[in-house]
This record gives sequence, structure tokens and C-alpha cells, in this order.
Amino acid sequence: MIQVLSSVWALLVGIVFIMLGNGMQFTLIGLRGDIEGFSPAQLAVITSGYFAGFLLGAQGTPRMIRRVGHVRVFAALGSFMSAGLIAFPLLTDPIAWTVLRLLVGFCMSGVYVTAESWLNDASTNATRGKVLSAYMIAQTLGLIGAQGLLTLGDAATSVLFIGASILVSVSFAPILLSVSPVPAAAITRPMSLPRLFSFAPLSTVGILILGGSYSTLLGMGAVFGTQAGLSRNEIALFAAMPFAGALLLQYPIGWLSDRIDRRLLITGCAVIGTAASALGWIGGDDPVPLFAAAFIAGGVTTPLYALFLAYTNDYITVEDMPAASGGLVFTFGIGAIGGPFLTGWAMQAISPYAYWLALAPTFAAIALYAAWRMTRRDSVQVSDTESYLGVLPSASPVAVEAAGAWAVEQAEGGDALG
Repeated sequence: MIQVLSSVWALLVGIVFIMLGNGMQFTLIGLRGDIEGFSPAQLAVITSGYFAGFLLGAQGTPRMIRRVGHVRVFAALGSFMSAGLIAFPLLTDPIAWTVLRLLVGFCMSGVYVTAESWLNDASTNATRGKVLSAYMIAQTLGLIGAQGLLTLGDAATSVLFIGASILVSVSFAPILLSVSPVPAAAITRPMSLPRLFSFAPLSTVGILILGGSYSTLLGMGAVFGTQAGLSRNEIALFAAMPFAGALLLQYPIGWLSDRIDRRLLITGCAVIGTAASALGWIGGDDPVPLFAAAFIAGGVTTPLYALFLAYTNDYITVEDMPAASGGLVFTFGIGAIGGPFLTGWAMQAISPYAYWLALAPTFAAIALYAAWRMTRRDSVQVSDTESYLGVLPSASPVAVEAAGAWAVEQAEGGDALG
């Protein structure tokens, strides 16, 4: 493992710093937005701006790379992202913040595409699984660490925004000084939604709904914390809980995924997510149930994303996997844009705790649809399924396609041994 990581350590270090900066700004938006008097609905629009930009970046970055190369795209997007982060305290207006979040989302998506292209190029068939796993762990640790950094400054000043900008700026040094350009990113054109639905209706519908769950957890958690009266340290801990849950529950759920009907596991995870949302609703002002609810909800959301990807691969040919992965990433992005709108409206119309009322139906809908789909199609024999690899919802189509290729290689290797 050490030998594998020695070739990509600079990328992983850079990714940790990027996620520290990006993770800080997610929570900072909620903290500073409350100080500026923004309503939950306004903050929901601002949050959705990030995911809209992220979706646009995933589509546009490969064309930029083909025109000017990885290094120039990476450096340019990093510069714009750093500038965007430092501009937030200078332009405290909801419209300006929405535009800035759109810019940061676009740049962040482009950074992912570029970094993951380098990462994939540095991997071999034998090391790809370990490299991707290390990459996902680095992302998650960065997001968790970002919440701790928020306790070191005051969101009412510019200090934390400047800190996030510095972290993002510094993150590009180890990457740009240690990696060399690779061929332009070749991302397959996403499969159309009707065709994707014909192959994997459960994954298509489920991942659309899950996009709303993920963007609510990631983007509206700090908004909920401020509206619910949590202290700054409690908000930081609450925002870290979903990522901690994802880090700890990814492996056991992945282990089960390769051993039982994935639809049953999808149903079970979604039921657990529904129960966690109910716990958050009834927990009231007690922070402990809120932390537990966020930990569990986040702990099943990320594995559900990887489960949908793996389940889709069970029903399509190897040739169709890249296009199907692109279609699922696009579908997830659409859902992620819409999720905060519903949550922000509910929180403003009902109460801050409507955060959980908006989250619970998404998990419940996934559970009910998965259970119904179990009556409509026979299950695939466990021995015939593709291998599971934990992929974060924030990954670009490059990492998703690489994970699909790894799954095929693992399956073919198992068949050869058999």
C-alpha cells in the first residue's frame, strides 16, 4: 500500500487541503448568512447555486482540458476558486453569493475532473482500487477537518473566509510541482435518461432522490444549526457528523453489498436514513440526538450512492458502463440542485426542524421504491454481481468511470480464478 501511495501522495495531500477549504466554506455560508440576516429560503438558493455550478463544471471541464491542457485548467480554476472564496465577505448580498457559489461549484468540479484524471492515469489495473479508496478517504478526512478549523475564528469577520482561500491556494502547490500533464480527459457522453431508466429504473430514480438528500445534508446542515440555536462549536460538530458516518459505515455496507441482494441493502439503508431523520425531528433542542441523526443519515447517504452505481453495473454490459455512470452522475446533480429548495422552503414556512421533515421523505421514497422494484425484477446472483467500491457523491465522472472499470477488472479476475 505504501508503494502504491508513493506515486500519488502529492495529489492526496493537495486534495486534503482543497477539501479543508471547500468544507469550511460550506458551513461558513450558513453561519455568515445567518449573521447577515439571510432567510433559509435565500440560503437554499445560494446552496443550490453550488450544485448547479458543479454540474456545469463536470460537463465543461473536459472540453477545456482538451483545448489547453490539465495544468492550465487546474491552475486557472484554482485561482478563480480561491478568489471566489475570499469575495464572500466583501459582497454580502444573496444574489452575489449565489453567483459566487455557482463559480466555486464550477471550479470545484473542474478541479475534481483534472485531479481524478491524473489519479486515474497514475494507477494500474492492480492498484486502481487502492488508489481510489485512498482518494475517497483523503476527501472525507479533509471535510471532517474543515469543521474543526471553523472553531478557530469568528464567522462575523473575514478571517475564516481568508483561511479557506489560503488553504485552496496552497493545495495546488504539491500537485502542480509533482505531476506531469496527461492526455486530455476522455469522459464518455452520458447515457440518456430514458435509456438509463430502461436498464436500471431503481438506480435512476433512487440516485435522483438521493441527490436531494446529499445536498440537504451537505449544504443546509449549518443553516439548520444556526436556526436551531446551536453554538458555533456544536454547528461545526453537527456539520462533521455526516462525513464521519460515511467514513465509518462505508466499509461494512460495502462488505454486505457483495454478499446480499443490493436492493435489500438499499431498502435497509434508506429505512435507517428515514429513522435517523425522525430521531432528529423528535430530538428537539438536545444536541446528542441531533448529532446521532446527522451521523447515521450521512453514514447511509454516501454508501447508497455507491450502491446505486454498483447495482447499475450489474445489469449493463461493460461497454455501456461509462455512459451509464455519466448518466447517473448527471441525474444525481439534478437532484442535488433541487434538494435545498425544498428544505429551505420547509424551514422558512414551518420551523428550522423542518430540515428533518424535508430529509425523511427522500429516504422513505427510496426505501419504498426499492422494495417495490424487488417485486418487479428477479435478483442477480451474488456471484454474478460487480464488485462494490466506495465512491463519494462529490466525485466527478472520471472517478466514477474508473471505479466502474475497477469493478469489472475485479469481477473478471474472480471469474478467472473460479
